[in-house]
Amino acid sequence: MKINNNFPVLIEAFFTDRLMRQRQVSPNTIVSYRDSFCLLFKFAKQRLNKEPSTLLIEDLDATFIGAFLNHIENDRGNCARSRNVRLAAIHSFFKYIALRDPSHSALIQRVLAIPTKKYARKLIDFLTKPEIEALLAAPDQSTWNGRRDSTLLYLAIQTGLRVSELIGLTCKDIVLDSGAHVRCKGKGRKDRCTPLRKELVAALRRWLKERSDQLDAPLFPNARSGFLSRDGVGYLLAKHVTVASQRCPSIQKKRVSPHVLRHTTAMELLQHGVDITVIALWLGHESPETTQVYVQANMKMKEKALAKTTPVNVKPGRYKPDDKLLAFLKSL
Repeated sequence: MKINNNFPVLIEAFFTDRLMRQRQVSPNTIVSYRDSFCLLFKFAKQRLNKEPSTLLIEDLDATFIGAFLNHIENDRGNCARSRNVRLAAIHSFFKYIALRDPSHSALIQRVLAIPTKKYARKLIDFLTKPEIEALLAAPDQSTWNGRRDSTLLYLAIQTGLRVSELIGLTCKDIVLDSGAHVRCKGKGRKDRCTPLRKELVAALRRWLKERSDQLDAPLFPNARSGFLSRDGVGYLLAKHVTVASQRCPSIQKKRVSPHVLRHTTAMELLQHGVDITVIALWLGHESPETTQVYVQANMKMKEKALAKTTPVNVKPGRYKPDDKLLAFLKSL
């Protein structure tokens, strides 16, 4: 069977056949790859004066892809991590066309040889106890939006759900009987259940009573009764952070995003002695190694470790037990 290898057909087949049918990637991955190629085509229009439908594989050589990645960082002001995300989408596409069109193997190998860029890993931001209290007190409970936002923030901080998991919740995903928990479909389409404390159970019970919608309705709807978007959650969070900063000024020094609320959950668990393997399961991490970033950011754990060490100016010596009677009393 003759395969049509022109560029538009390859792009369409990559999304519909490779990503959706063969790999069955998540909708978030589809959106990320789509955005990457939209940016690439826009750059090609500026640089080559070609519409996407008229592009050839030969146009997307390693030199052009390198120029596009530089454009992402220098002109658009994106960080190295964003650059690597765009490069991952391009690499995935070129691995696909390597199977469909081996005649371009030399060009493909040069593009696949473009490395990801290393970047400085900063310590994560998370909220302290006073900052959490200030943020939860920020929404106006006398309004419908305020009660929705208050419940959403409370759920986000206590469960550590990703923003994509939060906005995808429906009313039936909340179980408030014995063993109260929230069900969500996490990263990699893995189902996960997270337990709820009694204070949050009470808040969710009040909110569900106010919702009184069908079980498949969004748990946290927008103004049009649809699902909230990522930008919508970011907007309402920024609004309440501004109010919370008046009560707790230290929150102004932090860039509070929805993911910071997830970090806050992990740090709360870690500071209360929960093992990192349990935290990894709680957050839906693929590996406990991902959870190591919270250990690195936890100053209290480092201070405890430091307290167990011996200062450099202390003379070494051997342990001498106290009087036998005192030793007996201390052993009780």
